[in-house]
Amino acid sequence: MRVNFATLPFYDFSRREFLKGAAASAGAFVLGAYVPLSSEALPQEGGPAPGIYDPNVFLRIGPDNSVTLISKHFEMGQGIVNGMATLVAEELGADWSAMRFEFAPNNPDLYKNLVFGVMATGGTTSTPESWDQMRQVGAAARIMFVEAAAKRWNVSASEVKVERGVIRHSAGRHTTFGELAAEAMKVPVPKEVVLKPAKEWKLIGARLPRLDSEGKTTGTAMFALDVRRPGMLTAVVKRPPRFGAKVVSFDATKAKKIDGVVNAVQISTGVAILAKDAWAAMRGCQALRVTWDESQAEKRSTSEIWAEYRELAKRQGLPAEGRGDAAAAMPRAAKILEAEFSFPYLAHGPMEPLNCVLQVHGDGAEMWSGCQLQSIDQYVAAQILGFKQEQIKIHTLLGGGSFGRRGNPLADWIVEVCEIAKASKSREPIHLVWTRDDDIKGGFYRPMVLHRVKVGLDAKGAITGWQHRLVSQPIFVGTPFERMAVKNGVDASTVEGIVDTPYAIADLAVDVHNAKSPVPVLWWRSVGHSHTAYVMETMLDEIAQATRKGPVALRLELLAKQPRDAAVVRLAAEKAGWNTPFRKAGGRGRGFAYHQSFHTRIAMVAEVSTAPQTIRVERMVAAVDCGVAINPDNVTEQIEGAIGLALSSVLRNQVTLKEGQVEQSNFDDYEPTRMREMPKVEVHIVNSTQRPSGIGEPGVPPLAPAIGNAIFAATGKRLRSLPFGLKTLA
Repeated sequence: MRVNFATLPFYDFSRREFLKGAAASAGAFVLGAYVPLSSEALPQEGGPAPGIYDPNVFLRIGPDNSVTLISKHFEMGQGIVNGMATLVAEELGADWSAMRFEFAPNNPDLYKNLVFGVMATGGTTSTPESWDQMRQVGAAARIMFVEAAAKRWNVSASEVKVERGVIRHSAGRHTTFGELAAEAMKVPVPKEVVLKPAKEWKLIGARLPRLDSEGKTTGTAMFALDVRRPGMLTAVVKRPPRFGAKVVSFDATKAKKIDGVVNAVQISTGVAILAKDAWAAMRGCQALRVTWDESQAEKRSTSEIWAEYRELAKRQGLPAEGRGDAAAAMPRAAKILEAEFSFPYLAHGPMEPLNCVLQVHGDGAEMWSGCQLQSIDQYVAAQILGFKQEQIKIHTLLGGGSFGRRGNPLADWIVEVCEIAKASKSREPIHLVWTRDDDIKGGFYRPMVLHRVKVGLDAKGAITGWQHRLVSQPIFVGTPFERMAVKNGVDASTVEGIVDTPYAIADLAVDVHNAKSPVPVLWWRSVGHSHTAYVMETMLDEIAQATRKGPVALRLELLAKQPRDAAVVRLAAEKAGWNTPFRKAGGRGRGFAYHQSFHTRIAMVAEVSTAPQTIRVERMVAAVDCGVAINPDNVTEQIEGAIGLALSSVLRNQVTLKEGQVEQSNFDDYEPTRMREMPKVEVHIVNSTQRPSGIGEPGVPPLAPAIGNAIFAATGKRLRSLPFGLKTLA
């Protein structure tokens, strides 16, 4: 199944359909921000629809020669601000040391994501959708500076050049951006611009320092959690212990006796305590007594949910892919491989917990937040507070991680802070703060997923049929984006990475069961690829073992008609020394995995050492083809970061339920990867002239299967459930 963006009326959809269809109470509002990108969605040759490139919209040039990018994209650690600034600076001819950034106001007419049609950051779309537009912004500004200088000096524009922030005339005259900015920005924006050829690039492809590094290092960078407004109150919400429960009544008598607590109000998700500081609010929340209606709540334990999933998996689901005829091909198989894989709920766990400051005025409201989806947040706030959308002003701030959590189409914490303001009738600024426990025990999760796979092999080891069944809660079903991302009941985010596999599997049948639960699910970094890659790559290793073809040789055979994919596989194998002897004695092993997601191709080789109670990932070698690498350092950082994030979910992390209640609560029992656990990481980037694709999410999918395949090489044990856990090696 594929999603074709070209057929979607985004402008109408963004302003009319999803707004009109949303409930009057924004608590029921749903909009998808991540949309699975098919090959038709963002063509590597053509790119998205063109956007405006007026330098007056995207740039501010100061008298000190500084060039400030007005960034339409939210920065949460993925480096998009650096990438966009690089594109602008390259075409403008700016000095990198003079580049700055700030976030754009919430105005989708000017600052929309060209793929989504609304103001949003996500789905690994930011780099590919900005590739043309930001270069055009820089080129237009350069032309305007050249024209202004030529007019001032009464010379031909062809005699004027711009380099490193200085505008020069061939006869020796020169001026700076700061000196000429007022005149240049009055020059009409050129109707067309010619972009520099790759051979003239000086910044694109260079390892430039990040614009946000100094502020984050010195502590001067401003995150939403740092915001302090005069008279501000802090709000903390007591949410139900079981998903789907509702408030019957509450008693705030003891809570209000705590010094600093000023109010308690009921909202759609629970009861909020307002206090003069966060500590008082948290203590007040603990003292609050709430009676819950749990008649519609999730009361099952994880083991019971798995039992239901396995029952569902016994029968045919909704057809998702019917390439060839796998059912007819299977009887011809000389050998059949069968396996079951299971993946738990996962929390996002960003370092900066969810939070937002809201101040309601008589004629509107202002928000200070790490906004990933400004168009959604603006709409939700307007609906709840009773304002027009243009009366909601958003101050977007840096985000301390997201991994999908801040890109919630339900805008859950924005709904809460707006409901708190409305219920309390407060005109003081309100800072809603989720504690770490709040988010891990009562947030949104990557769905639990069960896979069952049956693969037939003929006498020569060729695949004669691949039957694949999944059971999972869908993300898009029941939302306004269902018509885009769901076809015949099948959610694209459940099966991506299988139905669009680049491997030549002639007879492939995939079907899906949509499980139901009050537990809220959401995209997690790399979305469906986070589990489908593990299944595909583990099964390929099992096929390689059964046919004695070798893991790399088998993949190359199946990618014979995919030269870019095959080149990445070869590069990873070469750089890891795959064909050189590797000492496997003493529980050491090496494993291979390859996966394509978001148009980015990544192969990984893992080297691990094992003992009865230990799994140690010693080395990870990655080969990456993301088209033009705008900043190779950022590509490397994102692969390193993906490994750091996902390694803990491979080894130990999971969210489990006991009688409907989440058992984990904080970083002590949902422990992130520690520095001592990080392997040595080597990243090798394919030198490409192809249009860039994204790098924020694709580093996650191949990690787990590379490690799992290495563990098999070391121990002979095939692990088919994540996280691995130490008991699996006992």
